[in-house]
Amino acid sequence: MPKFRQTALPGPQDTLPVSIRSEGARSGPDQSRRRFLTTVAAAAPVLFLPKVLFADASAPRTLNFIHTHTSERLAVEYFSGGQYAPDALAEVNRFLRDFRTGDVHPIDPGLLDLLHQLAGTTAASRPFHVISGYRSPATNAMLRTHSEGVASGSLHMQGQAIDIRLVGVPLARVHAAALALKKGGVGYYPASDFVHVDTGRVRQW
Repeated sequence: MPKFRQTALPGPQDTLPVSIRSEGARSGPDQSRRRFLTTVAAAAPVLFLPKVLFADASAPRTLNFIHTHTSERLAVEYFSGGQYAPDALAEVNRFLRDFRTGDVHPIDPGLLDLLHQLAGTTAASRPFHVISGYRSPATNAMLRTHSEGVASGSLHMQGQAIDIRLVGVPLARVHAAALALKKGGVGYYPASDFVHVDTGRVRQW
């Protein structure tokens, strides 16, 4: 059952393989050294995997938002019991509506997972500030008349993009963490104090 509350989740814990040993290896200093080097080489790729890959896939996932334009707040457990919670997703859709027109559109659950991972990798304990979630075609067209940086086919219109900052986390760190996830597009807007993330193809600007 979905839960709506103001909470923050701790980061996942890692576990790493300990050793690998070939059967029939002879004992002795040289063999011990070879076994040690084999162990290190085998474990090295695992050491550099992102923490989010070790998370329990069935564990609850929560997000905490503040909308900068409406001042609304939302703390939501959108994934529970190994599946997305429809009522919680509907609440997210409403929260991330086009605040100019009131239009509501389904938000890609993959975008929520991206934000959840971003909060985890930055060890964030405070809410996302949302600058822009869903945009209706009418709003997107209007914004294009004021800025060349608004794409005609913006993924905001598909519910696949969001502009955010993370309270208590430097914007440059949010940007770097988003790039490291390689989950989609990442735009960096330090002058406006936000990072754009989406679930389209991997790219950056």
